[in-house]
Amino acid sequence: MIESNRQPAIVVKNVYKSFKLPHEQHSGIKQMLVNRLKGKKGYEIQHVLKDLSFEIKKGEFFGIVGRNGSGKSTLLKILAGIYIPEKGSISINGTLTPFIELGVGFNPELTGRENVYMNGALLGLSKHEVDEIYKDIVDFAEIEKFMDQKLKNFSSGMQVRLAFSIAIRAQSDILLFDEVLAVGDAAFQQKCYETFELLKEAGKTIVLVTHDMSAVQRFCERAIIIDNGGISLEGNPSKIADRYLEQNFESRKATKGSLSDEDISNYIISDVTLSNNGNKSSSFSLQDDIKVEFKVQSDDTKTPIHIGFQIFSAEGTYIFGTNSLNSKVTPMVGGKLNIAVDLKQHLLPGTYHITLAVMNNRATKVLRYLPKVATFNIKQETKVQGIVSIDNKWTIRIGE
Repeated sequence: MIESNRQPAIVVKNVYKSFKLPHEQHSGIKQMLVNRLKGKKGYEIQHVLKDLSFEIKKGEFFGIVGRNGSGKSTLLKILAGIYIPEKGSISINGTLTPFIELGVGFNPELTGRENVYMNGALLGLSKHEVDEIYKDIVDFAEIEKFMDQKLKNFSSGMQVRLAFSIAIRAQSDILLFDEVLAVGDAAFQQKCYETFELLKEAGKTIVLVTHDMSAVQRFCERAIIIDNGGISLEGNPSKIADRYLEQNFESRKATKGSLSDEDISNYIISDVTLSNNGNKSSSFSLQDDIKVEFKVQSDDTKTPIHIGFQIFSAEGTYIFGTNSLNSKVTPMVGGKLNIAVDLKQHLLPGTYHITLAVMNNRATKVLRYLPKVATFNIKQETKVQGIVSIDNKWTIRIGE
């Protein structure tokens, strides 16, 4: 919950931003003048951000999500001062460090060590200050033995780790991160998570642009969805994550051989129930069989479809996914369908959400996506930790 008396760290008010997209290349000034005399502009205006307004409080972990091309990265570059808005205003209350383009400011001809000191200077750190944190930077990036090699010989993952390790040492009030979790291996992403926790505890204001909905739900206090240059939804991270998944999985345009938007809206999934041995419930024990039953209804009685099925943890982690095609079910035709899915589950204690989808006859395109149509709980009856239960047998022998 955001404290209403917190002072704003960032205020975005009625911001507009557009770019010129050239239609053709000019072979010279003469050709450009000829085209202008003929009334040809040679470009079109792309309106990226339109009357955008929101506020981020001090100490808030704020998420910005949206599909590719929605305008979220342009917004972040405006916040970082890289772009200037055409109209509107941006107010920044505190020092700000952007981590937008991975490795920006790196020189490939310099060594890793030299790049650390150069980037430290760009962040406003003195040589003495970099000396004091150099070991921490290298230890975090886990590339100590490579630091005297030229950066051009580093792998992209090594460069990312080094860039992130330097950026988080900046003593700024506000940190901007763009897709930092989309790169690096699992171990690096875990370090990012741990760092985010520490930054939150330190009261830093963090703005995160990401496609990772589990990160949004885990860390963010609030979030917004940028869609077509404006904010389509603002508020609770869980609701933001659900809506974002709907936007990404639902088909928005009719293509040859697919359903039209009108047909898609006619697909209704309803009456979702969960049961064990005929007893309806939303709470189950470890390894209980779970039957999920629901109805799918549509006026379309000609288009064959399949049904997608997913399970997510309460934190948004993707646990399991399948569809009726994987189970060798013949494509179904609309009308009224009564569907049951029997689960032999091995989930450990926790809360889980079921998501359902209507898919095309090859199960390659999602036509209708409904997140969290049902929620169930696995009771706390074991001290085993993790996500799933795995049968295990121990054998211990005392040898010589």
